[in-house]
Amino acid sequence: MEILNVVIADDHPIVLVGVRELIERNERFRVVGEAVCSSALISLLESTRVDLVITDFNMPGDSPYGDGLKLVEYLTRHFPDVRVLVLTMISNPLILTRLQELGVLAVIQKHQLHDEIQAALKAIARGNPIRNSGPAPTSVIESGADLNERFTRLSPKEHEILRLFVGGQSVNEIARNLNRSAKTISTQKVAAMRKLEVGSDRDLLAYCIERNLFN
Repeated sequence: MEILNVVIADDHPIVLVGVRELIERNERFRVVGEAVCSSALISLLESTRVDLVITDFNMPGDSPYGDGLKLVEYLTRHFPDVRVLVLTMISNPLILTRLQELGVLAVIQKHQLHDEIQAALKAIARGNPIRNSGPAPTSVIESGADLNERFTRLSPKEHEILRLFVGGQSVNEIARNLNRSAKTISTQKVAAMRKLEVGSDRDLLAYCIERNLFN
């Protein structure tokens, strides 16, 4: 019986412990490493034979590998033989669809962590596809010739806020991470949306994901 090596990546110790316990209940899997940031995760993948990565969508720090969509794209591009499960509390259909397009095995909602990880591990062990509860592919806004020009209008602060927002962080989370008020972040986000000429969060995400602006 083949034993599959697993690495867990999450900056919350309670999540790491919980996921490890769930994995260790299944004799087909063995935890060979844990990481609390994307740099540590990539280091493990470069030095250890890994079959499966279970990673949080939002990771801390200023790693060159980033987090969110940028990290997942790096994983699937540079470690194509490693299967990826993503843990998140994000429900935005555009982001979830993009994760599916990048080839992750499944997106597991943290509030359903126990049941969904166990089901995913059983499916992997049996060689079955994982039933993903994510949305069907979602179309995005049409590209226009002047979209790139609009993007150059953004200030550095607005650019950073959009990068974090597209990565899955809320306005309040961005405010905490950048040590600014939520009102300031919201104002700068709205200003960026006006410069890009998009009228909703959905169109903003669609604009950035479609044009791969932050990966």
